[in-house]
Amino acid sequence: MEVPEEVADAPVAPVAPVDSQAAPRPRRRGRTALLIAGAAVLGLVAGTCAGYLVQADREPTRLPPLSQPTVPQAKGKGPEPLSAAQDRRVRTDGDLRKLLLKKPRGTKEADWLAGSDGWMDLAAYADMYKSPDEAFDDLVGEEFRRAAVTGWKSGTTTLEIRLIQFRQEEAPAAADAAESGQYWADAEDATDSWTIPGTGSGTAYVHTEPETEAGYLPLYSAEAHAWRGDVAMEIWIYDTKPISKKKIMDLAKRQMERL
Repeated sequence: MEVPEEVADAPVAPVAPVDSQAAPRPRRRGRTALLIAGAAVLGLVAGTCAGYLVQADREPTRLPPLSQPTVPQAKGKGPEPLSAAQDRRVRTDGDLRKLLLKKPRGTKEADWLAGSDGWMDLAAYADMYKSPDEAFDDLVGEEFRRAAVTGWKSGTTTLEIRLIQFRQEEAPAAADAAESGQYWADAEDATDSWTIPGTGSGTAYVHTEPETEAGYLPLYSAEAHAWRGDVAMEIWIYDTKPISKKKIMDLAKRQMERL
């Protein structure tokens, strides 16, 4: 057999000096470690299969019966229903028109209410908005129930009060309606506002700059928006003269007290 001839002039690789501070290289996993890991996996699978087999051979566990023992009915009279002073729903479920402020003596009924019975249906209320069709759809979705209205005229002042009631099965629509009115009132330029005492978030507004149109006197306005339970309150005042804070606040407080 031929023995390969050694190459004496082959270069020898230099040996790097040992650095005691260098990080150690990770150890390569040997065959023993792989065998142990594989055995562990096989053992886990075998144990799971055995558990399924044991469970399959067992009788199903009975569930407790759905029926419960009959509870005897209590005897004696039930509690007395709450009075209107204790339960606001008793008051507002009646004739909502009776909760409106009464027309003061010496004033005239507002022209737009002539011949009405004090009720405003869904279509009539939606017609008060700039986009009646959209308002109608919104009010249906908000579960509009009914609206009571009153108004009067005294000198150059005209006034209207509305109580709008919602079913409120899905959402707090009365609070949402009041907040919507407050949002648009706040959006008007030259507007002063005050919280109505005893109403939480109820607010009264006075618009200090009048609306002007050729051929007509300047028209000042004030409004108030609040809610209680399932009823939202709106008050609107118009006059050819500036409207005072006292006037709108007094009406708003007295009307909310009746709710």
